[in-house]
Amino acid sequence: RAMDLLHDIRAETEGPLSPVLISGQLGPRGDGYQPANVMSATEARAYHSAQITSLAEAGADMITALTINYSAEAIGIVYAAGDAGRPCVISFTVETDGALPSGQPLGEAIAEIDGLTGAAPAYYMINCAHPTHFEAALARGEDWPRRIGGVRANASKMSHAELDEAEELDEGNPAEFGEDHRRLRALLPELKVMGGCCGTDHRHVEAICMACA
Repeated sequence: RAMDLLHDIRAETEGPLSPVLISGQLGPRGDGYQPANVMSATEARAYHSAQITSLAEAGADMITALTINYSAEAIGIVYAAGDAGRPCVISFTVETDGALPSGQPLGEAIAEIDGLTGAAPAYYMINCAHPTHFEAALARGEDWPRRIGGVRANASKMSHAELDEAEELDEGNPAEFGEDHRRLRALLPELKVMGGCCGTDHRHVEAICMACA
């Protein structure tokens, strides 16, 4: 029914100059903040295959995997999406040092996946982390940030561990959040998708639009 709703919305809003893609979204098998019960790429391919196949059969144009925290699961998702005949996007979450929760640097994870899959992901994203957590990693003059096409950041500057213990939602500073994205645009030449993750609302999205217009 959810996919039917999206198809109805597309029929009402799509135009010759404004195509609408429907993305079937999925998350990690376990806790997005902690890579426990780590799977091999083969195991991840088998695990995610049923959901990806269902999304493809329901009419999803592409598959987006969010809050992935180690590379083997991402590789399995890429293969499963290919099995279903759909392009995919891999979105990693990172810690305050810009590395995956597994400890692997983000650039190394992207290089590993591209190397093993023939650069199959349409692009990569970063989500569920504040821009200041990964800005420095993007600013080292390396080539891999060109593979980042989207960011859905947290409002809070807290670490994942701190967010897990927090009793109140930290909405951060929307105006500052917008300026953070303005700086990210200068570091990410292929950035096309921007939005919010934990703690964000319409104020944060509006601030992004105002800062990046």
